[in-house]
Amino acid sequence: MGDAKFQTRVAIPDYQWKTGYQCKNIFMGSCFTENVGQRMEDLKYPVDINPFGILYNPMSVASGLELLLAAKHFSENDLVEHNGLWHSFSHHGRFSATGKSEMLEGINNRLEASTKSLKEADFLFITFGTAWIYRYNKTGKVVSNCHKIPAAEFNRERLSVTGIVATYKDLLPRIRKQNSNLKVVFTVSPIRHWKDGAIENQRSKATLLLAIDELQNQFPGFCTYFPSYEIVMDELRDYRFYAADMLHISDVAIDHIWQIFEENLIDAESRQLAKKVLKIRNAVSHRPFNMNTPEFSKFIQKFYKNILELEAEYPYLNLKLEKEHFILHL
Repeated sequence: MGDAKFQTRVAIPDYQWKTGYQCKNIFMGSCFTENVGQRMEDLKYPVDINPFGILYNPMSVASGLELLLAAKHFSENDLVEHNGLWHSFSHHGRFSATGKSEMLEGINNRLEASTKSLKEADFLFITFGTAWIYRYNKTGKVVSNCHKIPAAEFNRERLSVTGIVATYKDLLPRIRKQNSNLKVVFTVSPIRHWKDGAIENQRSKATLLLAIDELQNQFPGFCTYFPSYEIVMDELRDYRFYAADMLHISDVAIDHIWQIFEENLIDAESRQLAKKVLKIRNAVSHRPFNMNTPEFSKFIQKFYKNILELEAEYPYLNLKLEKEHFILHL
């Protein structure tokens, strides 16, 4: 029994490039993108996460990247009203609002910032969730979100490997022309789209995996793949690693994937620095019963000093908000 194996392990590629605190990162795609991106943001890595909100399919991600390349400015003609809210078919519902002006200001400010991010990013992390798309019948265009508009107004179809590859074969070189330093890391979300049914969900994931494999072969100099899907399917093949809906993955599963991601795609110096940043972040979250004690005063002074030392040693590290927190309590 000593040599028995109770888990299969996924072999992780030996990545040529690694991100870190001195790299700028942009994340686009499904909600799994936000899980990993949020971990990096919490640790104060330079990140821009989903400027259009969650995007599930490759065409919507490509459309978002096209809009950033073009430095698109949205107008009232780009919005649609439904059930008292204004929506954009290019954006997730988190951007929807009761007023057109309010919504346009929010999405255009974000687009302006993310257009700059794409030009300056060292890494673009793209997560595909599903190969199924919805076309708005009135325009024939693929939408990123249906915003609960009646299904009869859309046509549902599944993308092909050939179609996905053709889109990105055209798009990726144009992005690289604008930003020659950019590296692209594709992932496939392990979250199942159960509304498609078990069989169609698997066919969808297979389409995404085959398309990414072809893109890796087409662009080996700057495209690679992180096996988040395989880690969940093969290393964590147990429902205890899923949330209550049995479709989304649990925090424990996200922790496991993050650990593998961090060990393999983040440089060693940044991983060590992240441990120090985490202590500061935890200190910011600390809520004492009584702030008017010598102990709490020493606590504040200690971590304020730590921030000053880290800023001096790592001038690229952004701890502005944490620094302001401790200044308020000095």
